[in-house]
Amino acid sequence: MTRGQLSTTSFTLLALLAFAANSILCRLALSLESLPPLDFTVIRISAAALTLWLLLLARNKAQLSKITQYGSTTGAAYLLVYLVGFSFAYVQLGTASGALLLFAAVQFTMLLANRLSGHRLNTIETMGVVISLIGFVYFVFPQLNASDTLSCISMILAGIAWGLYSLTGARSVAPLEDTASNFIRLVPFAFIGMVIIYLQGEFNYRLSGVMYAVLSGALASGLGYALWYLVLPKLPSSLAAVCQLSVPIWAALGGLWLVDEALTLHLILSAALVLGGIAVVILSRFNKDIS
Repeated sequence: MTRGQLSTTSFTLLALLAFAANSILCRLALSLESLPPLDFTVIRISAAALTLWLLLLARNKAQLSKITQYGSTTGAAYLLVYLVGFSFAYVQLGTASGALLLFAAVQFTMLLANRLSGHRLNTIETMGVVISLIGFVYFVFPQLNASDTLSCISMILAGIAWGLYSLTGARSVAPLEDTASNFIRLVPFAFIGMVIIYLQGEFNYRLSGVMYAVLSGALASGLGYALWYLVLPKLPSSLAAVCQLSVPIWAALGGLWLVDEALTLHLILSAALVLGGIAVVILSRFNKDIS
């Protein structure tokens, strides 16, 4: 393995761990510290934008004056939908359940995008999709008459948005600048959120809850997403997709350890079907890419 390949592998692993950390930090803030999802999202966006702005300031002040030339309004819109959907979904969903829904939606979005670009599924890939859909329905069906139906829908929308954001990132040539620009474009929305929070008049924050949101924004989101944009152009789309299948596992372990959540048989079977089916599709495509 060359030094460049080692760096790409290391950065990819760090980015995936950042994705799992976001799920864990969000659950810690919402469930243990009772931080409202809107407040968590506002702090997360603000912390990420400030961190990335300071990094650019330290590296090259001239880049800040040209920041609007990086990123895109479309990318920022995808990011906003993901951030809002993600936070509100975790009000009801467990850490592992939310991560499973999120990245299942991500993979289906990326597979559909590839299909629309002209790629046709072969027999093995079709079987993989069917297996994943069975697992997806099996997981979601018990929630249809439960109080967390809206949370499931919210997380699915977040996953679709993140899938589109990842596809946009595959074309990035300036990952730090693009990520910073996308978050800075969201600052006005964070300000609107602050006004809503102020009008509601509820500020019963615990320092630990705020710190979880700051860590999620500054490290797991700001730096983590910049790393993801850094490695995406260097990874085959099939490999980038299959890498993300590990995130629900990391999130489940974190949930068991830090949030004291139970690992149910229903979740295990759902994850095995969803992730296994998608892995069949992606590995089949990866084998064709290298053959």
